[in-house]
Amino acid sequence: SNLDELMQGKTVLAIAHRLSTIAALDRLIVMDQGRIVEQGTHSELVSRGGLYSELWARQSGGFLAADEAIS
Repeated sequence: SNLDELMQGKTVLAIAHRLSTIAALDRLIVMDQGRIVEQGTHSELVSRGGLYSELWARQSGGFLAADEAIS
């Protein structure tokens, strides 16, 4: 997408409520109540079963596999 091309080779700070928007980024930082609670790639965070995984399951409704959002 155009956004992917624009971000290529750059450091980007993205804040999103829709997780599919940021799933392909190199590193995700999950914050809860002002504190960092998790960090890693989308796949790592989904496999850990923490807050990100819970939010991903809720937002995708079980329709998107962990790697499907990244492609």
